[in-house]
Amino acid sequence: MQLKVSKFLVVLLIVGALMLGGCSTQQVTSNSPTSTAVETSATTTTEATSVSETTSESVPGMKNLPQLEGKATVVMTVKGSPITIEVDGTNAPITAGNFVDLVQKGVYDGLVFHRVVRDPQPFVAQGGDPQSKDPKIPASRLGTGGYIDPKTGNERYIPLEIKPKGEASPIYSKTFEAAGVTKPPQLQHKQGAIAMARSQQPDSASSQFYFALADLGFLDGNYAVFGYVTQGFDVVNKIQQGDRIDSAKVTQGAENLKTPG
Repeated sequence: MQLKVSKFLVVLLIVGALMLGGCSTQQVTSNSPTSTAVETSATTTTEATSVSETTSESVPGMKNLPQLEGKATVVMTVKGSPITIEVDGTNAPITAGNFVDLVQKGVYDGLVFHRVVRDPQPFVAQGGDPQSKDPKIPASRLGTGGYIDPKTGNERYIPLEIKPKGEASPIYSKTFEAAGVTKPPQLQHKQGAIAMARSQQPDSASSQFYFALADLGFLDGNYAVFGYVTQGFDVVNKIQQGDRIDSAKVTQGAENLKTPG
């Protein structure tokens, strides 16, 4: 019974921990169980899109997003200690491309891990809100921001992108449940996974990401994993809320990033 209760609490926490827009961290963690239903209903508002259609506008603006063709290595330093991440553009080209592009732009340097959840069981360490670079921004606002593209003045959003195991292409803009997919994803929420945070809307991820502090299989098919920590998970395990990212650098595979002309 205790295991079931803990899992229920963590499911509720996900509604808060992976929110980007409209609510502060403190507000969303107090949501009632109906928040899960809101999230589910929100995922039915857009059509699933095959990767073969990525040049179309069925997911608006997709062709204008960076893509990673292959893999890349990112070294993220937190409190002087390195975390090595293998970013997988083979199975999550847009999600991985967005992350590597933001790393190259220096977006993550100096940002805060604004949410770290270890109780009632290890869950996530989440960061990547560009607002957190400014120490004057109230903590209550952290978790609501994304990357603003200086060329357009608008926030960059990427579609939910999850590839079913054994399939040639990812599914876009729908959770597996909403799309009727019963296979597990190719990239799963194993301990050390890195994935994109988003609001209830599937295509609302921007710059916020989270590390999975444990195996979180119940998130599979709902949130987009795009890589894994290959060295330095002990550093991830020590991250505290409020810790800053010293720097993030692409050390291998930068040539695999393709950006729109």
